Amino acid sequence: MEACSAHSLICVPLYDTLGPGAVDFIIEHAEIDIVFVQDKKVKEILNSECTHAKRLKLLVCFTSLQQEEKDKAVSMSIKPYSWNEFLNMGKENPSEPSPPQPLDICTIMYTSGTSGEPKGVILTHENMTASVTGVDHFMEQFEDKMTVDDVYISFLPLAHILDRMIEEFFFHRGASVGYFHGNINEIQEDMMELKPTFLAGVPRVYEKVHEGVLKALDELNPFRRSMFHLLYNFKLKWMNLGHKQKYASRLADLLAFRKVKNRLGGRIRLIVSGGAPLSSEVEEFLRVTSCGFVLQGYGLTETCGLATIGHPDEMCMLGTVGPPFVFTEVRLEGVPEMGYDPLEDPPRGEICVRGRTTFTGYYKNPELTKEVIKDGWFHTGDIGEMMPNGVVKIIDRKKNVIKLSQGEYVAMEYLEKVYGIAPIVEDIWVYGDSFKSMLVAIVVPHEGNAKKWADQNGHKGSIPDLCSLQELNQYILLELKSAAERNKLRGFENIKGVILEPQPFEFDKDLVTATMKKRRERLLKRYKVEIDGLYQRLNAAAKR
Repeated sequence: MEACSAHSLICVPLYDTLGPGAVDFIIEHAEIDIVFVQDKKVKEILNSECTHAKRLKLLVCFTSLQQEEKDKAVSMSIKPYSWNEFLNMGKENPSEPSPPQPLDICTIMYTSGTSGEPKGVILTHENMTASVTGVDHFMEQFEDKMTVDDVYISFLPLAHILDRMIEEFFFHRGASVGYFHGNINEIQEDMMELKPTFLAGVPRVYEKVHEGVLKALDELNPFRRSMFHLLYNFKLKWMNLGHKQKYASRLADLLAFRKVKNRLGGRIRLIVSGGAPLSSEVEEFLRVTSCGFVLQGYGLTETCGLATIGHPDEMCMLGTVGPPFVFTEVRLEGVPEMGYDPLEDPPRGEICVRGRTTFTGYYKNPELTKEVIKDGWFHTGDIGEMMPNGVVKIIDRKKNVIKLSQGEYVAMEYLEKVYGIAPIVEDIWVYGDSFKSMLVAIVVPHEGNAKKWADQNGHKGSIPDLCSLQELNQYILLELKSAAERNKLRGFENIKGVILEPQPFEFDKDLVTATMKKRRERLLKRYKVEIDGLYQRLNAAAKR
């Protein structure tokens, strides 16, 4: 990636989670000549489904190639090289760097998308360097400075803009990057080994940390559990009064929260969440217990990763994504059909962004570019609320809103965030239909809490066995109803029926993107028969 930039070559990352269809599409669409690939992915590039691989000129494996793979590549007129062969070729044919110009294309990053073909986001060298320089300026205002001793743990795909830009910044500062060994469920073991100082991830990762700590709390004796909550509320009180988290209660950190910090490797100084809104409950919990700075940022591939970012130790920014990032302007545009008006109080509307970090357009797609860039402003499709202190809160998604048959608009992602906090829920996909008046959901039960419920109610069996029980179905419905009441949801936002799924959605990469966003059209296709049956049962029950 860095070598490409030094020689004015365009780097195009490929999500290995996209599958051969999307990889095939990108190879052809981006007119790729050379591909670098992990050894276990070589077969995917050379298989018959990847029809456009024949346009490749060179294939370099990061380790070594098997003889049959070499033969297959040669038969397709592709020159195959092992990593060592490639390095030797460079030593024998040295070439001086050829630095790019600011407006030259640095990378075309294909967004995984929740539907349709991937879109190639064109990012220039100016976009990338402005983003890195912006982080430098942003960090200057804080007491804690980044040093060469900082360590970032990378577990998001490099083809994801958040990870890409963090790594660019760490290389720029001469700090270290460590890579997880490939299993996200064992990320804690990697953190214990690496002892990172900086962690960046999507909300799902932090929700799992939160769940893990709550589970450990449940196993404590009542006295120690009550002490934890007492110390939590004590530290939170001082933080809300304006004290910095590391000075708010050193006693609480020593007695209770250092154990949470140790679960994250023991050296964490900064935790950043992006990719989707992080619930205020989880954010507050991490701010109090992690003994590090916790903040949310907001951005897209199209904004080079950051459009807004929160500030450490500012409790008034809890639940928000902070003010506009350096070199970035943000405005809200009205969405009348959803009832959002930036001139009302509070001001709400679609978030529009412009600045030096905003992309120049979609590769070979001028129609879509014109659709999202109007008068120089990039229309993100996300709905934001501008808070009185000038920070942005993400409240909705323009595209994931449906109108029920009674004419009410429902924001699916917001409801999933609300219902997903219920302890019995591991994951949830909320579904509604413009021809129906009720919402239903596919729920993945939390394994530990489902088994705990089973023990208390005289049931035994595996998670698939428990998911077939009508009693568990009804219990989960009641828990969702409680979550709706706590969050003051309106009647039509209540889930009226659920289908239980024993396997997490991420087990099937067709159902979620690499950043755990749900592919709604594919989920509907997968569960269409069950959903239709559930609606029939609900309608029959309503008539009785």
